[in-house]
Amino acid sequence: MFKKLIGLHHDQKGMTGLETAIILIAFVVVAAVFAYTVLSAGLFATQKSQEAVYSGLEEVQSTLKLNGGVTAYADKRDGTESVNIDSDGTPGLDPLTDALAVAKVQLTVSTASSSGEAIVLTPPYEIEAGTGALVASGGVNSTQIAFSDENQFITDCAWTLDWVGKHTDDSILDNDEKAIITVYLVEWDGSIYALGTEDPFISDVANLVGARDTFTLEVKPPSGAVLTMERTMPPRLDTVMNLR
Repeated sequence: MFKKLIGLHHDQKGMTGLETAIILIAFVVVAAVFAYTVLSAGLFATQKSQEAVYSGLEEVQSTLKLNGGVTAYADKRDGTESVNIDSDGTPGLDPLTDALAVAKVQLTVSTASSSGEAIVLTPPYEIEAGTGALVASGGVNSTQIAFSDENQFITDCAWTLDWVGKHTDDSILDNDEKAIITVYLVEWDGSIYALGTEDPFISDVANLVGARDTFTLEVKPPSGAVLTMERTMPPRLDTVMNLR
C-alpha cells in the first residue's frame, strides 16, 4: 500500500515558479503595450484638437471684414464729360445710345479682430502722380481680389489702396487701421475710362456691368478667410451708388 501511494505522488504534475513568472510577465507586457496605445491615441487626439484651435484662432486673427458699404461708380453720360465707356461699341460717345456702366467698385476693410494680425495689402496698381492714370505698381500683391458675374471671371483684378484716418507709411493693414480698396473693372488714363485690351480689365462691351447685373467680389488675403461680397446693381444707374 505504501508503494502504491508513492507511485501516485510521482504521477502528479504542477506549475513551477518559473512558469508562473513567465505568465505574469506576459500579462504585464500586454497591459503596458495596451496602456501605451491608449495614451498615445489620447495624446494624438489632444494634439490635433490643439492644432485645430490654433488654426481657427490664426484664421480669425488674419481675416478681413467689410467696414461700411460697397460703392460702385458708373461713367458719366451727360454728353459733355469725357469720362465714359463706349458701351454700344460704336465710335464716339452718344448719351442717347450709350448706357451707363460700372467703371470701378470701392470698399473699406479692416481686420476682423481688434487684436488681429496685420494683413499685407500691397496693391498691384496705383494712381500715377501728375497724370492721375492707373498704372502697374510693380509690387507683388499677396492679397488678390477676384471678380465674377454671369459673363466672366477675373482671377486677379486691378485695384489700388488708400486709407481712412491714421495709418503707417506702408501697405500693411494693422488692427487699428482702415483701408480703402478700389477695384477697377476698366482702364483709366486719368481722364477717360476705356475697355481693356486684356486681363485684368473687361474687354468686351457685352460684359460691362450695367443695371440689374449681379456681381461677386472675393478678397483673398495671404492667410485667413476669404471676404466675399455679392451685390446687385439697381434698375437705374447713377454715377455714384451705395450698394450697402
